[in-house]
Amino acid sequence: MKQLNNMIPKRFAAVFIFLLMACLLLGFGPAPVVLSKPATTDTTGGLFASDELLQIKLTGKLKELMNDRESADPQSFPFRFSYTNEQGIETVIPVEVRTRGHFRRMKANCTYPPLLIKFPNQGPQITTVFRNQKKLKLVMPCDGEEYIVREWLAYKIYNLITPKSLKARLVKIQLGDERNSKTVNPVFGILLEEEDQLAERNNATVVETKLRPQQTEVNTFLTMSVFQYLIGNTDWSVEYLQNIKLIAPKAGSVPMTVAYDFDHAGLVGAPYAQPAEELQMSSTRERRYRGYCIKDLSIFNPVLAEFNRVKGDIYKLYTDCKFLDEKYIKSTLRYLDEFYATINNTKAWQRAFAYPCDKNGTGNVIIKGLKEE
Repeated sequence: MKQLNNMIPKRFAAVFIFLLMACLLLGFGPAPVVLSKPATTDTTGGLFASDELLQIKLTGKLKELMNDRESADPQSFPFRFSYTNEQGIETVIPVEVRTRGHFRRMKANCTYPPLLIKFPNQGPQITTVFRNQKKLKLVMPCDGEEYIVREWLAYKIYNLITPKSLKARLVKIQLGDERNSKTVNPVFGILLEEEDQLAERNNATVVETKLRPQQTEVNTFLTMSVFQYLIGNTDWSVEYLQNIKLIAPKAGSVPMTVAYDFDHAGLVGAPYAQPAEELQMSSTRERRYRGYCIKDLSIFNPVLAEFNRVKGDIYKLYTDCKFLDEKYIKSTLRYLDEFYATINNTKAWQRAFAYPCDKNGTGNVIIKGLKEE
């Protein structure tokens, strides 16, 4: 009996070890740490996951492309799109490129037109960060490269505030003509996420119907319109889909507003930007809230709380950006200070956001814009 008692603990230990090993192999035991999935799906394949400057090349019939700026139906030209990854491996992708847009497309207004790049369905891009891209809008410099960087940062502010915003990637573009060895000095540009990808990662679809602002989802509209107020942008219209996209979670649901194209914002300070005459404003640096009349202003409280939550991150965009000059950084921080002084003073923000209720004011003036392609 004594000998049996001595054997029990050893046998028990052996059985315990066997069971423990079996549990580990079968996936039992301590639960692994699982990170919760984001509310939306990122379908961009990593292109917009980084803020590092991306170097790209476009080589093709450059002269013909740059001259195709008057036609109502711009022609697509074959180009070679070159991209070098972090490992120094260059990938050349055959693409089609055409001009797009309206104001910035015209030679009289801008040095370079905005471009649309179409990728092949199956091509070398499937092994790069461009693998999920079918087409991309490329914003080119209009009147100075610095304004491209400033507009890119406006997109980054919008991304901090809401996922219902287009993602943007700052790039340096080397343009070349296939008929000669001459190249143009590299310039800054912005690659913009396609609206279909924006809709997909927000579990929604793109809506083309023109609506009044009051017919859109309230919280998204208020967030968008306060953001426009922050950057000093009045160049938008829901009624005419001027620099506004609409997305909806499902057919028949209330659409949500998404803004884009911020080159006329006071925060960008482009020399060609002017407020619409109907608004009776002196400059784009003057802020004007362009929502609709809301009597119960308490609806703004959660929206303003979100802007306050990301305040530090917004300021950091400018203090950390190596592509900005010190003078612009200082003036921008002061401009942001003015916004935050307003939204943290109850009387000030209520006066600003109640302006559309003033029948003698211009806060609710509808501006018929020109639809951007």
